[in-house]
Amino acid sequence: MLPVLVDIGFIKIYTFGVFLLLAFFWGAFSLWKNTSLTSYKEEQIFDGMFFSLLGGLICGRVLHIILHFSEFGFNILKFILINGYPGIHVFGFIFGFMLFYFLFSQSNKISFLKSIDYIIPSFFLALAIGKLGSFFSGTEIGVQTQFFVAIPYPNMDGVRHLTSLYESILFFLGTYLTYRFIFFVRKEQLHSGFNLLLFVWYVSLVEFVFDPLKTFRTMHNNTSIEMMISGILLLTGTVFFIYYFRTSIKKWCLKLLKKDKH
Repeated sequence: MLPVLVDIGFIKIYTFGVFLLLAFFWGAFSLWKNTSLTSYKEEQIFDGMFFSLLGGLICGRVLHIILHFSEFGFNILKFILINGYPGIHVFGFIFGFMLFYFLFSQSNKISFLKSIDYIIPSFFLALAIGKLGSFFSGTEIGVQTQFFVAIPYPNMDGVRHLTSLYESILFFLGTYLTYRFIFFVRKEQLHSGFNLLLFVWYVSLVEFVFDPLKTFRTMHNNTSIEMMISGILLLTGTVFFIYYFRTSIKKWCLKLLKKDKH
């Protein structure tokens, strides 16, 4: 792994920081492309993105510091220097981003549910690149394994799962899926806000499945906090999906019953 990408004397460029920049630029480019499909003003959507991004970074960083307070203490410099002391909690970032965008959309008379469908693919893309940065920088380390796809980490025993890489690949898949669903929403085959529901459910599923494969987990009473949060969101999202597709599920069940009778 390569935590420091460039080290020239007093100049240090951290790998995770570089990938965060890439996540921002590629996410912004993706949002620009998606916004061109709508009647929204680009500058208005981008103002909302910057405002929401600030909220996401603040909330994600604060939650990470709270959950790892023993590592940070009351050192303000450690709070601020994200390159040297990396860590942004994914659920804190998501919550902060969505909250700040909701506040922005309400103050600017933009439909939150209609506009968020176009933002979610870009959000997924930024998460995917960020997770890729976690993998290359070694900030998230998998547990030991005998799986044929595994790598050694410096100062760690054995070979370990490529957990961040697995998550990154799935988030890239989420980027593609939510982009395709934009067109179903535009054709009114899906309701506005569907991408938001899918995003919360999908991210929760990925975190719930892969959290046990991570070496450093935030535990409370022998239970991972990330698993608790993702489990609650996953269950809630599944209930919403069942309600959302209740008509289709009912038709599918009736078809199965008819086949059984024959």
